[in-house]
Amino acid sequence: MFNEIPTSRPETPLLDTIEDPSDLRKLAPEQLTGLARELRHFLLYSVGQTGGHFGAGLGVIELSIALHYSYNTPIDQLIWDVGHQTYPHKILTGRRARMHSLRQPDGLAPFPSQSESIFDVFGTGHSSTSISAALGIELANKNAGRESQTVVVIGDGAMTAGMAFEALNHVAACQANLTVVLNDNAMSISENVGGLANYFARNISAYELDNTDPVNREEQDRDTTPGSIFTDLGFRYTGPVDGHDINVLLENLDALKAHSGPKLLHLITKKGKGYAPAETSPVSSHSLTKLEKQSENRETTYSSVFGEWITRKAATDTRLFAITPAMKEGSGLSQFSEQFPNRFHDVAIAEQHAVTLAAGLATGGAKPVVAIYSTFLQRAFDQLIHDVAIQNLDVLFAIDRASLLEDGPTHSGVFDYSFVRAVPNMVIMSPSNRAVMEQMLDFGYTYEGPCLVRYPRGTATTGAQEPPVQLGKAHICREGKRAAILAFGTTRNISETVAENLDLTLIDMRFVKPLDTELITELAARHDLLVTIEENAIAGGAGSAVNEYVVSNALECQLLNLGVPDLFIDQDEPANMREVAGLTAANLESQINLRL
Repeated sequence: MFNEIPTSRPETPLLDTIEDPSDLRKLAPEQLTGLARELRHFLLYSVGQTGGHFGAGLGVIELSIALHYSYNTPIDQLIWDVGHQTYPHKILTGRRARMHSLRQPDGLAPFPSQSESIFDVFGTGHSSTSISAALGIELANKNAGRESQTVVVIGDGAMTAGMAFEALNHVAACQANLTVVLNDNAMSISENVGGLANYFARNISAYELDNTDPVNREEQDRDTTPGSIFTDLGFRYTGPVDGHDINVLLENLDALKAHSGPKLLHLITKKGKGYAPAETSPVSSHSLTKLEKQSENRETTYSSVFGEWITRKAATDTRLFAITPAMKEGSGLSQFSEQFPNRFHDVAIAEQHAVTLAAGLATGGAKPVVAIYSTFLQRAFDQLIHDVAIQNLDVLFAIDRASLLEDGPTHSGVFDYSFVRAVPNMVIMSPSNRAVMEQMLDFGYTYEGPCLVRYPRGTATTGAQEPPVQLGKAHICREGKRAAILAFGTTRNISETVAENLDLTLIDMRFVKPLDTELITELAARHDLLVTIEENAIAGGAGSAVNEYVVSNALECQLLNLGVPDLFIDQDEPANMREVAGLTAANLESQINLRL
């Protein structure tokens, strides 16, 4: 058991001999426990240097070793769900020496990436996709006559999403030769919730982990056998077994290879295994800030502003319900969940259900608020249209992490303007500071219809008292000449210095939908250039909305759109990612000067 993060690289003589899994398979089985300790020690050190996801990787050290030892990877294909648990896999597959570059430009991705390694069979970032992808790979291999094993590792909450069960249903229908490894650590980021989590907990408590005759446990009486839900679906179920005992893992994996058809191995693991603080507090140890930054002062974030607002509001309105898909801590809902447990619903990793649940609550006269990250709202687009917008239901969406993020393309929230503004009945607001955000949340809560407030990750600028939020009305921050900057959200902060330097008009647009078209018409009449700036994709974004209005109304002025270009921006510090996108004061000033 380790009690602290090492600040210098530990001695890892066994691990240093492994450049890819073929080297691992040269070790004797009795050496693997020592290798696991070295790998865990090295992972603690490397993540301490770079920051990154932490607890999940510690929980799959033994499993990562056993999988690459038992299977002939990469010929046998290993697909990981919830990609933040793959750091040990990366270390064992030739990337140990590059772990210092994790989440750095041109460095290692924080999730599996096909372009990074042949051992990363399928790229993941969002959860619950692995079984579907693995089934496709297995069917393609069979069709091409390729002889290989296909193995899926799903866990860390990913089995709570409906997509996983859609795939299980199809695997059984195909009778595909696929092995699903369920890494059951009772966690996602928070503790797993719901009936499925309770089902697994009952199975574990009712059944001793004696590991005897593991492969044939499905022959036991259904009422006393864990995993009946999987056997009823048509899977050969094995487990539950200790996911931290390498010998037990190898025994079970080797036994399962002798059987064809759908198989599921149920493992019991501990998130943060082997690091005492993480075992004690797996929620706070889900990810780690690099050691050199851990002492920095923490300022008020937009997430915490939302958390404070919704807790205050719930105290005065008993109709308010808060819903989140497994993002209680990240969305700032911990205090709300403690004070109003009967009106708090963590629905697990089930974004589609979260949105339609809110639609049902609104239909019943409640006031639902859905707290969801921008990148995860994408997974519920159909429900946003079909269940909320078409029926014009009174649902408030609090969209967090609407910005470029250091985890890269899978987690950056830069598409929500584009896909939400295409939906009728939706109102979209974007605050430039804390004061405006609180006003927008109040406005959105009282607005009778679907409404969205989107905000970035990071420190919330305090901001001075400004005019109240009114539907579709922008705020004129300063009057200038020649050009007007139409800033959406926190890009106002980028624009202020430029507007002062060049004596330009600056508008805090506040609303993406509906636009303040009256003001746009006035601005176009007395300025040569309208400049839009947003931390969202240019394609279909807020600037596009302005363009559409200007063109359709034959307004005579030049247009310049700044935002995220038509590319996926790789992981880096968010400030550097914004520089790649051209979302800097220097680039804004330069682009304006070129056109004036």
